[in-house]
Amino acid sequence: MAEDTARPWRVLLGKFWAPIPWMLEFAIGLEALLGHMVEALVFAVLLVVNALLIFVQEHRAQGALALLRRRLSVRARVLRDGRWMTIPAPELVPGDVVRLRAGDIVPADLRVFAGQLLVDQAALTGESLPVDAGPGGTVYAGSIVNRGEATGDVTATGAGTAFGKTAALVRTAKVPGRLEALIARIVRYLAAIDTVLVAGVLVYGFAVRLPAAQIVPFALIILIASIPVALPATFTLATALGSMELAARGVLVTRLAAVEEAAQMDVLCTDKTGTLTQNQPTLMALWPFPPATEDELLRAAALASDEATQDPIDLAILAGARAKGLTIAGPERLQAIPFDPATKRSGAVLREAGRTRKILKGAFQAIAPLLTARPAGAPEAVERLAAGGARVLAVAAGSEDAMELAGLIGLHDPPRPDSRALVQRLRDLGIRVLMLTGDNAATAKAIAAQVGIGTRVGDAERDAEERPLEYDIFARILPEGKFRLVRALQRAGHVVGMTGDGVNDAPALRQAEVGIAVAQATDVAKASASLVLTAPGLVDIVSAVETSRRIHQRMLTYTLNKIVKTLEISLLLSLVLIVAGVFVTTPLLIVLLLFANDFVTMSIATDRVSFGAAPDRWDVRPLIGAAFSLAIVLLCFSFGLVGAGLVVFRMSVPTLQTAVFVWLVFSGQATVYLVRERRHFWGTRPGRWLVASTLVDLLVIGLLATRGWLMAPVAPATVLLLAGLAVVYLFAADVVKTRVFRRFGVGTFGPAGII
Repeated sequence: MAEDTARPWRVLLGKFWAPIPWMLEFAIGLEALLGHMVEALVFAVLLVVNALLIFVQEHRAQGALALLRRRLSVRARVLRDGRWMTIPAPELVPGDVVRLRAGDIVPADLRVFAGQLLVDQAALTGESLPVDAGPGGTVYAGSIVNRGEATGDVTATGAGTAFGKTAALVRTAKVPGRLEALIARIVRYLAAIDTVLVAGVLVYGFAVRLPAAQIVPFALIILIASIPVALPATFTLATALGSMELAARGVLVTRLAAVEEAAQMDVLCTDKTGTLTQNQPTLMALWPFPPATEDELLRAAALASDEATQDPIDLAILAGARAKGLTIAGPERLQAIPFDPATKRSGAVLREAGRTRKILKGAFQAIAPLLTARPAGAPEAVERLAAGGARVLAVAAGSEDAMELAGLIGLHDPPRPDSRALVQRLRDLGIRVLMLTGDNAATAKAIAAQVGIGTRVGDAERDAEERPLEYDIFARILPEGKFRLVRALQRAGHVVGMTGDGVNDAPALRQAEVGIAVAQATDVAKASASLVLTAPGLVDIVSAVETSRRIHQRMLTYTLNKIVKTLEISLLLSLVLIVAGVFVTTPLLIVLLLFANDFVTMSIATDRVSFGAAPDRWDVRPLIGAAFSLAIVLLCFSFGLVGAGLVVFRMSVPTLQTAVFVWLVFSGQATVYLVRERRHFWGTRPGRWLVASTLVDLLVIGLLATRGWLMAPVAPATVLLLAGLAVVYLFAADVVKTRVFRRFGVGTFGPAGII
């Protein structure tokens, strides 16, 4: 079904409607009003180039996400050529027989002919409550199966479905993410600082009776210099490149903002089955209760299983029955009782030899209340099997009013070989791992001990909300319990990751900052998650965290560099005017500076960086404090340069303006290399694109300055002297930087993770 996407020209026009474009548009209008048409034209070009850069990067990102969505397409269980298989939903045709179960998104309009479903079709019909659908009923494409299992035949697909016919009416709201909020905070801080400086310049200008035609454009220059025009484009570029890098590693990103949020994750709540374990259960033990024998127990469990569900537990029981040569084809199945997460049991009603019999299998606690009598030693047998790491199922058979326990089945689902190393690696990254499982405490404790999570078991009803981090395991936890646990951790200030695979995990996946749908997750879980793993287990989460933290370091470098340069330029221009009465730049040179500094340093998005050992955090105030300290160092060099130019070399104002412009470009590039490394700047080798962009930038600016293009010419010796001064500044500022970063907790000097 074709997606309803906005026309590209509408998306492009939207790039001109935001705080940063508004500031440029205001500057264009003011310059035009003052008759400075050349400057107004340059600002207009800058505005258009900025919009095009963001548009192109977002278009590439959306293209990458479109490819990922095709890999995340809804899949359907269909009966083809006499056997059940799983195929992509777009391959369905009318007449296909499809099996539905809890957690599925209905792939087409279906007429149910066997089974019973509870379906949420609010997205289509607006009904607030789920509806029942049994034999003869219709379920619609796009609906969500909340409970039950059923089989039906396809009546319509794609645009021919009821959902397809009304899809044009469906709209989703776009909620601003953390990155948008971060950019807005940075802009507010910079705007507040420059507003104070602009006010000071205007007061000074009017006090000394400078012409308005001179002082107003200069105040505008200070304002323009503070606009982080390339910040949104850089962030979009960094996260888009990160999403493609993660896709190559088997992690599909469905929401770009999640790439950055994964860098901040400090608690990961994970399921057990299929996540830390292999989800390939095999029969480990049969514990029959007389008069049942082992074969009778296993046959009863097989009769309560259904191959069409493709459930690993059912498949393991059926495989065990076939291995023993047990016959299960004889009885007539009158009713299938699908697994329900609320009751934790499934089964069937059968007719065999003229007698109707009901068989149920599920957790012992779910089966025990239905028994007419509990065999002696049953609870102890459950604990004994569970203590060995087995998943224990109770099997009961009989009439509706008289169920007897046939026995217990122990299924062995061993931990994945990489689970223990994975848990330790996450701990090394400062991420606390909690196990949330529906299994009993003994089984969960055995597996958690094997993978290194711990053995402290908390009460899912009480401890999950009051003191979740005092425990390692929450067993028998219900879907609403997972949701409440995630919210409790968030209220305590943690950034939470949540793994899940079923419809019951969807609320917690959506609530968590980093919702992670594991391989083989239901369609609802994938739709609720922001990251989707394509390989079994959680090993790819480590790649996601490391990649996200690298992206965070790149964005942190760009942000620090921009704040340092903004503070330095704004203070330099303002104070030199007030102290010396000299305009040390022109509107045209400021525009050139934006291109030479902001857009060239977008190559930071491809820089070679390391990642922190602890979860990252965005806190703008410490960044401003650290940047201000470095700006003071840079400002001292800049004031020295201006003073030497005026007093020692007696430069003319145009020549001084060119020298200051070249210095601002060269020192700006030095600042990039200063802040890209949190310790000494020579600690790591920069990326080749960053080095290449710096060399091109320096050569072009040096050529413009020595040839006198767009500015007054200066001697080549002056350019070389300024380059040498930038190197001296880099080494001097590096001494200050390491102490400043440690003082303000920037980068790897941030707070340690929760271990």
